[in-house]
Amino acid sequence: MKRGHVIKAVAPGSIADQLELVPGDRLMTIDGHELEDIFDYEYYIGSEAVTAVVLKENGEEWELEIENDYQDLGITFENSLMSEYRSCRNKCIFCFIDQMPKGMRETLYFKDDDSRLSFLQGNYITLTNMSDRDIDRIIRFKLSPINISVHTTNPALRCRMLNNRFAGEALEKIRRLYQARTPMNGQIVMCKGFNDGEELERTIEDLSEYIPYMESLSVVPVGLSKFRDGLEPLEPVEKEDAVRAIDIVERWQEKLYRERGTHFVHASDEFYILAGRDMPEAERYDGYIQLENGVGMVRLLLDEVDQALEGLEGDDREAEISMATGVLAWGYIAQCLEKIKKKYPKVRVYLYKIVNRFFGEQITVAGLITGRDLMAQLGGCRLGERLLLPECMFRSGEEVFLDDVTREEVKNALQVPVHIVKSSGQAFVDAVLCPRRDETALYRGYELK
Repeated sequence: MKRGHVIKAVAPGSIADQLELVPGDRLMTIDGHELEDIFDYEYYIGSEAVTAVVLKENGEEWELEIENDYQDLGITFENSLMSEYRSCRNKCIFCFIDQMPKGMRETLYFKDDDSRLSFLQGNYITLTNMSDRDIDRIIRFKLSPINISVHTTNPALRCRMLNNRFAGEALEKIRRLYQARTPMNGQIVMCKGFNDGEELERTIEDLSEYIPYMESLSVVPVGLSKFRDGLEPLEPVEKEDAVRAIDIVERWQEKLYRERGTHFVHASDEFYILAGRDMPEAERYDGYIQLENGVGMVRLLLDEVDQALEGLEGDDREAEISMATGVLAWGYIAQCLEKIKKKYPKVRVYLYKIVNRFFGEQITVAGLITGRDLMAQLGGCRLGERLLLPECMFRSGEEVFLDDVTREEVKNALQVPVHIVKSSGQAFVDAVLCPRRDETALYRGYELK
């Protein structure tokens, strides 16, 4: 295996560009240190001046004295992590990847449990494949926040739920991170009969000891697809289960806010929808720390739509469009559209609730809807001038659904322009009222992480 890290691109006008570094060159060392991964690079480059050794494609070795004054060099590496990705060593009873059918694209079956992606992309990790040295590096490099899939603080139960006999030992790593004052966020995937009820109480109580460095804790219900043959039998979370979970969470919110000044623990939007309860007020989300985990997305959308409409007087413009979302968020999207209709009575929006036939009807989030389900259920429906779809239905940064159907294929099948809608309530309103030529708009539907 060749040493060093291949440079993929050099930003024009950057320090690296001025030093005549080019794609194909290899960065070998910084200040004599070989670089294990991107965090080594970021750590050692953060100085007033560094000495870098670069191997040119022609075999020449350049030693460069660089006065960078804490600036990045402007390098993009061929491997963004500068090392191989770490796959998950667990076989969690609730893992959604194990509930995927065969025949989908290969990348969907990769189980990531790489701590570096927790910092770079916000992924949640179990800590089970992290060594003491890995924890030392996090502490030394002052990396934060780290997002941790805790699920339970009962060591024996955690071993069972993760199907890893070392999973209980990983909990000690949380204590080390706390002692080093490393900011963290936690997650509990609640499985009925396993980590609910008293076990949920225990986990919240144990993790609350790590406040303020554990900044938040989310509780989300397990997602169950129809492809569970040979897997641990799990029951879906029903209304009464959601009610009990919310009661536990809200009791702890009240206690911790009174004693520590933070609500800390949050039930995901899905629990409130299942329980038939109103979403908490914005203040209870502590700044929406776990928004990407489905915590507070509905409340934020409702409030942002109100804010966006506040400054609009309304008019008699005419439009006829359509929108599709998952079963879970459908009612709240309908509320938002009703608010728009009050000011723009001649703007007609057909809102369609897409049932997940592909993964099974228990999967209700928009982010797991396939192109095939969308085309099958919208065929023959009134779609108007354009169809609005939330960005979370598509592969990140692309226009492809989970089943590799493209936006263009949906457009051709349904014979209607398809607009991809990104995040924010303001953008939701814009998407309904202001068509865009490039067929993209700004709204994100309910997303599952």
